[in-house]
Amino acid sequence: MKNKKRFLFIFVSVIFSLILSGCGSESSAGSSNDKHNLKMSVTVSDSSTWYKAAEKFAEEVEAETDGRITIDIFANEQLSGGDSGKAVESLAKGTIDLTYNSTIIYSILNEKLGVLSAPFLFSDLDEVDEKLNGPGGEEIKKILRDFGVEPLGFGQNGFRQLTNSTKEITSPDDLAGLKVRIPGIKMYTDLWTEFGANPSTMTFSEVFTSLQSGTIDGQENPIDVIHSSKLNEVQDYMTMWNYSYDPLVLGMNKKLFDSLSESDQEIIQTAAANANEFQIAEARKLEEEQIKSLEEAGMQLYYPSEEEINQFKEAAQPIYDQYESIWGEDLLKAFQENE
Repeated sequence: MKNKKRFLFIFVSVIFSLILSGCGSESSAGSSNDKHNLKMSVTVSDSSTWYKAAEKFAEEVEAETDGRITIDIFANEQLSGGDSGKAVESLAKGTIDLTYNSTIIYSILNEKLGVLSAPFLFSDLDEVDEKLNGPGGEEIKKILRDFGVEPLGFGQNGFRQLTNSTKEITSPDDLAGLKVRIPGIKMYTDLWTEFGANPSTMTFSEVFTSLQSGTIDGQENPIDVIHSSKLNEVQDYMTMWNYSYDPLVLGMNKKLFDSLSESDQEIIQTAAANANEFQIAEARKLEEEQIKSLEEAGMQLYYPSEEEINQFKEAAQPIYDQYESIWGEDLLKAFQENE
């Protein structure tokens, strides 16, 4: 009789433990009934494709969770005082929940991510899509996770083009002495110095007046930035050389993402994929319209030949020699080699 009671006690104890264990794992993974009001930071204005995609993302998440998860979107880096670097740092720390940021900004925190901005790494958008959706893109995602960001896919800021008010740029020799504003990362400074130009960094809000006054001769940016900032009013020439690609990352704080239930994670991932697809399509459609608009406004666009592009590539080769050890040989190869 005692043995039966003891067996019953052990049996009940085991069942109880399993129930508690199950409850504990559900709690640590998050419940599908949890409510969240999240904050998302976007670098640019509420008229941008970035912001519109963020709105689409937020709307889908709210609809699919029956309002349990809502996302408030803040344009122009309002949550970080206009500082994109601080926005990415805050995302990793968890004081901002979600962001749309360029990998140029991420490379300030981890130089390996600068590989995506390497000169003439991608020849066209088809190659961009292929590589970012391949092994190279997966390696980039692993790096992002390592410092606390869950990557929810890539968007597009676009290929960076060169504008100037001095002359048509057709060869590396034409860059000699050109005073050009560049993003504030060391790789770009080294690259443009290698080109023989006179690069300088400044906040973008100062660029228009600096071009207008002649403090600088030119600048480089994707078409959307050039068009929306009306740089055609102070720049006569644009070289369409696709010299550096600028991807976006729709990122979420990793601890927050990991705390969600599996069903909520799937909702977030699906909504993000749809938002990124929308953003890329809108950005590419808009760019075609913007190029026509810039030409109609009198800007002279030059499309270098393959031979001329090869001259620029040759001039940029020392940067690969200098930065391969920083980016990592295997990571660089993942983007250079054909599938």
